[in-house]
Amino acid sequence: MANLMQGKRGLVMGVANDRSIAWGIASALAAEGADLAFSYQGDAFGKRVQPLAAGVGSDFLIDVDVTNEDSLDACFAEVGRRWGSLDFVIHAIAFSDKTELTGRFVNTTRGNFLNSLNISCFSFIDVARRAEPLMTEGGSLITLTFQGSNRVSPNYNVMGVAKAALESATRYLANDLGPQKIRVNAISPGPMKTLAGSAIGGARATFRHTEENAPLRANATLEAIGGTAVWLCSDYGACTTGEIIHVDGGYHALGFPQAENL
Repeated sequence: MANLMQGKRGLVMGVANDRSIAWGIASALAAEGADLAFSYQGDAFGKRVQPLAAGVGSDFLIDVDVTNEDSLDACFAEVGRRWGSLDFVIHAIAFSDKTELTGRFVNTTRGNFLNSLNISCFSFIDVARRAEPLMTEGGSLITLTFQGSNRVSPNYNVMGVAKAALESATRYLANDLGPQKIRVNAISPGPMKTLAGSAIGGARATFRHTEENAPLRANATLEAIGGTAVWLCSDYGACTTGEIIHVDGGYHALGFPQAENL
């Protein structure tokens, strides 16, 4: 490795297990020399994250509820107390009621709509606002999205609306924070075999479809997504902000499936 992240410190939010996109990103950043802190929510996730964090040399774990202002305040206060500054944040947090990730979007309930947008989009804004004062030398904020934000994806439903809002927030945050040399970008992988991805109705069929039709005839890997995050967080990403970076084997470029699959 080239130690592209040597001397940089960052908070990774959203690791659920060793198949999480957030973990793929964390592993790649650690391999390039970054010092990492991890947030989790609740004891059950804490027990999963602790050994993973230890595996990359981190004992810095913080229990955070992104829907609670005091919890977020305490998280970033602890980062400031322990490190004094922050170079990057990985926001890999999203949620929707699993029962509404199937069937018709028109049946979305008000409660789940508001909760999905709050956790999946507003939390990124809330995190950015608290990270900004700690990024005294500039920095990088990265979130995760999906092309269901701008094209109808079966069963993705309210999460598509939440990701559309998240992508718009990425652009607005990039503009707000640019003068402080803080870059804000989103990575858009295709379907992944993750805990979150499995909650969407028809996930296995979707995964097979994109694998068979993407120009590269493959879905993204955790390693490829992690490498993209390293680029965006490293000095090589110094002039990239406000972008939605697709890491999906090229599937986003298609208008139709491949000829043999029509």
